[in-house]
Parts: sequence; C-alpha cells; structure tokens
Amino acid sequence: MPEKNLNQVSRAVREQYDKGLKNFQQSNLDYAMAILTQVLVQEPGFYDCRQALRATQFKKAGANTGFFKKVFSGASSSPLIAKGQMALRNNPLDALNIAEQILNSDPNSGSGHKLVADAALAADFPKTAILSLEILVRASPKDRALNEELAEAYARSGQNAKAEGVYSDLLRIYPGDPNLSQALKNLSAQQTMTDGGYESLADGGGSYRDILKNKEEATALEQENRQIKSEDVADRLIRDYELRIEADPKNMKVLRSVAELYVQKKDFDKALTYYRKIAENDGAADSALEKTISEVTMKKLEQALAQLDPEAADYEAQTARLKAERDSFFLEECKRRAEKYPNDLQIRFELGQLYFNTGKIGEAIQELQKAQNNPHRKLQAMGLLGQCFAQRGMNDMAARKLQDALKEKLTFDDEKKELIYALGCVLEKMGKAEEAIEQFKQIYEVDIGYKDVSAKVDAYYAGK
Repeated sequence: MPEKNLNQVSRAVREQYDKGLKNFQQSNLDYAMAILTQVLVQEPGFYDCRQALRATQFKKAGANTGFFKKVFSGASSSPLIAKGQMALRNNPLDALNIAEQILNSDPNSGSGHKLVADAALAADFPKTAILSLEILVRASPKDRALNEELAEAYARSGQNAKAEGVYSDLLRIYPGDPNLSQALKNLSAQQTMTDGGYESLADGGGSYRDILKNKEEATALEQENRQIKSEDVADRLIRDYELRIEADPKNMKVLRSVAELYVQKKDFDKALTYYRKIAENDGAADSALEKTISEVTMKKLEQALAQLDPEAADYEAQTARLKAERDSFFLEECKRRAEKYPNDLQIRFELGQLYFNTGKIGEAIQELQKAQNNPHRKLQAMGLLGQCFAQRGMNDMAARKLQDALKEKLTFDDEKKELIYALGCVLEKMGKAEEAIEQFKQIYEVDIGYKDVSAKVDAYYAGK
C-alpha cells in the first residue's frame, strides 16, 4: 500500500483533513488532533495528514523546549506500547494507529516514535517512518541501529543521496565494516540503474515506469504486480504460471499466485484445485490457508445464488436451498477449523460471530469469551458479548461489558459508534433514559446519520 498525497485521497477525506488543518490554525488542538487521527484510520498512507498530526501533537505539548532530553521518557511504560508491539507482528496498520494514540498523549515518547517507524516500514510507508526516525536519530546520533533504519527508509523512499550520507557517516565510525560497505554499493548500483529518477519519485512527480530503461521490463513488472489485472494479462500470467508449475509442481508461491488469479476471474473451481494442491504438500496446510479455501468456497456458493434465474418457477426454492447450504457450510467449516486449531482465537471469534448471527446465543457466548483473549479481536468480541447478554435480558451484564470495551477504545470510529449505540440501547431497556440519551448524543455530535440516533435525540429534545 503506497503512501498518498493530497491529490490521491477521496474528496471526503480531503474535506476532513482541511477541517483538521483549520482547527490546528485556530489552535483548537484537541479537536484538530481527533480529526486528523480519524482521517489516518481511514487513510493510513496519507502522508500530508501524518505531517499535520505530528505538528499538532508537538504544538499541543509545547515540545520545542527540552525535547531531546525527554524523547526517551514518558509513554515508554504505557500499556499501549505492549499492545502496539503485539499488533506489529500481524497488523502494522493497527500498530501505527496505536503509536499515534501514544504520541497524541506524549509526542516526546521515544517508544512511540520507534513503534511508528517499525510499523510504517512494515506497511511500506517509508516517508512516514522517516518522520519519526529523524527525530530519534537527532536524539541519539550515535545509535547505529537507528541510523541504519533511517538509511533504509531514505533508500525506500527514493532519497538515495541522504541514505548514502548516513551510511558514509557510519563508515567513518565503523571503518571497513563489510555490511555498511555493501549497503553503499547497493545504493550506488540502484542510482546507476535509475539514472537519477528517484528524485522525481520522492517529489511525487515520476514513476518507476518512467525511470526504468527497459520499457518491456517495466510493463511486465506492472502487469505482474497490479492488484486488479485485466482479463488478457491475467490469462497470460496464468499460462506462464502453469508452465512453471509443470516444471516445479511444489512451488508454493506460483501455486498461490495462479490460484489468486483464478479467484479474480471468478473461476472458483480451478482456484480451489490449486489451493488444495498447496494444502496437499507436507507442512503447507495451516489455518490461514484453510480459511482461504473456505472463503473461496463461499464465493462459489454466492456465485451460484447470483446466477439463479428470478423468472424460474422454482427460484424461491432454489434460493432457499442454496442459502441454507451456504450458511450450513460456513458454520460447519468454521467449527471444523476451531476443533483442528483449538488455540487459534481468530477462529474462535469467527465462530462466535457466526453463532451470534444465527441466533445461537449460548454457543456464541462460549466462543466469544475465549476470543476476547485475542488482542486483535478483543474489542469486537467484548462488543458482541455485550449484545449476547442483552439478547438474553441480562442488561446489567451487557452494560458492564460494553462499558469495559469503551474504556479501551480510544479512537472515535465506526467500531466505537457501534459500541456506544449498543450501550445506549441496553440502558434504554433498563429504564435509564437519561444515561441512554447521553450515549446517543455522543454519536449525534459527530454522525447525525448513524442508524436512528437523529430520531432518538430529536425526540428527547422535543419531549423536553
């Protein structure tokens, strides 16, 4: 996922960004920070917004004085650091959001900036990483690891001259170091290959296609890496991959690539054939692959539903049969995976969600209570548990669970709105009208169109 500039984001995102900038200029810093943070949840690669948020954080903290003395103090002991490090392993974008929460509270946090840098590099956001790495290196100019990470980020963002400068400085401290010498050679080779084109990339005015000398190679690279490939390109790649599979039938990467292309072409039977070949190889099958096979099978069933003729005499019966087959398959498949991988809390969450959606509340509670131990699904599991308790009339338990979830949810996004709305509904059932309306008013202030919040709040004030 590449980083984006102002012209590459949607109009709605630009409007929110402009609103955040306006509040920054008016020194409404808390509000500006909340808006800019939310924009980055929607568009994590929006670099201009990341810069604006960082400026807001420092302005609010008055960080110009004594910053470098404080940079490794503060939030390093925050529980959010541990949460961010856990997220970094599987979802760098989540880790990036958590890091910004840390910096919103303490922009001097060295641990927060390090989390930003690591998550940004993992997400392929080198310019975002540079924002924090330059701060960290200025605070600890002799830290070799930080300097090497900064050089890597410079190189990945196309700023080869700066990367070479960092490596050269390090070589003066560590003369003859083979790793540093090799890094410099690699940069020189890159520079020769691109003939200075990385400068235009860094400025957003060029592309890899423009700077590669071999235009045919550029076209091939674009075709192979384009996420959504045209029909003729997909067919050509499939032919190429299948020839490679004949020569090397256990090449997992090629098998997966051809399977993904067949999914794109909506030829789900052939896609499943290749995914199952992957699963047949010793040590290749895992929970993620089995989930993919399950999802492709679901797409095949959805496709069969979509292809039914609405004019057919048995249309209703066929629709009911296929929907029942689809729902039964998904539930049974998820149960099977849960039994096979009993410690996979992601599968436990999926199973609990399925039970909840099919009205099997007791079974849902059992699975969701396990799933809430998964840090990546904790809040969602707690929210669903609250709704399970509410459906059983256990409103006090439901309210307590939803309130606990809200204590951990810092960003005001759709997930938080759902939790607040569910809590408001539970408080209504408990006869706590004033407490309930306070929940709905929180949503009304930021999203008047959310569900029936407008009607609830308007009715409340009309009644007064």
